[in-house]
Amino acid sequence: MTTPVTPALREMRWWDIDSVLELERDLFPEDAWSRGMFWSELAHSRGPEATRRYVVAEEGERLVGYAGLASAGELADVQTIAVARDHWGTGLGSVLLTELLRAATAFECAEVMLECRIDNIRAQKLYERFGFEAIGFRRGYYQPGNVDALVMRLTTASDSGSAAVSTSERGTEING
Repeated sequence: MTTPVTPALREMRWWDIDSVLELERDLFPEDAWSRGMFWSELAHSRGPEATRRYVVAEEGERLVGYAGLASAGELADVQTIAVARDHWGTGLGSVLLTELLRAATAFECAEVMLECRIDNIRAQKLYERFGFEAIGFRRGYYQPGNVDALVMRLTTASDSGSAAVSTSERGTEING
């Protein structure tokens, strides 16, 4: 019996974009990011003024997942998390999210926000396990399919002020 290889995480670089796009188009065919979107995000991921953290998960020579986070002041936003279908249920999504939350801490963010397709129950359960709470919806957020997004928030510091809350909830329909 062979031991499964654990995917290794490393910083996403420009030469990963083709492999990332291949996985992106497989997992998100209706609303896949473009090459330019990834280039733009990576442009903000290095150096002393970096506001992004993007990682890839490799198993041997194969890219099996990726994730990205953007930060602005005390607020971080999970931009994307993707895991190859044959790695669903292996814990790789948790590993990627853990890395993004480490980055949010390094960026000194008090809150982490994200949008999740309303029909992506698997992802919602992952985020809930990490303490994210649903705070509202964004109608028709995912285009061109016109699919709603569930907005979720994780507060990482007990002293986050109301200014951060009002900024993060702008444009969000709040329920409850």
